[in-house]
Amino acid sequence: MPTMYVISGCNGSGKTTASYTILSEMLQCRAFVNSDEIARGISPFDLSNAAIDAGRVMLRRIKELSETREDFAIETTLAVRSFANLIGKTKKKGYDVMLVYFWLNSPDLAVERVQNRVMAGGHTIPENVIRRRYWSGIYNLFNIYMPLSDRWLLINNSDTPSSLIAEGQGPREIKIYNSRDYQTLKNLSQTPLQVPDQA
Repeated sequence: MPTMYVISGCNGSGKTTASYTILSEMLQCRAFVNSDEIARGISPFDLSNAAIDAGRVMLRRIKELSETREDFAIETTLAVRSFANLIGKTKKKGYDVMLVYFWLNSPDLAVERVQNRVMAGGHTIPENVIRRRYWSGIYNLFNIYMPLSDRWLLINNSDTPSSLIAEGQGPREIKIYNSRDYQTLKNLSQTPLQVPDQA
């Protein structure tokens, strides 16, 4: 059965960095469809204006990969609900969905990580957007995306080395490795949801 990997987490959580190691070395997945990377290829100095075109290219590429039943991965903050439809359609094509979520223990750390990335030449994201995505991503993780996934892993990426929090199938946990972190995340998912932006 082919697998769709959903690599997720707030901005600054290390999704892209971890993906290049996890996908190729551990999961033998060679197709990584990343809308930020696509946008960078379209317009490296104006990512926000390239986002819509990048989204179209991403969806077209996912369609191509799913038609040939290849394993592939996408990256998302989970801040919007639109990926739920994509996941549902992909599952109907016979895919197993594996969700990997990289958690940072505060939105302040997410802001700091993005600022460090910008200082190193990476792309910027407004602070209010980072904070909004942080909360809406955690809410959607528990209320939409974990129940949709065949398998999921939660990883605390706040420190080095990162640590496994829990793993499960759909709405149920299989194994909890760090009960304190898992309970914290569950509590955060009860936070009233702010209206997320488009990413």
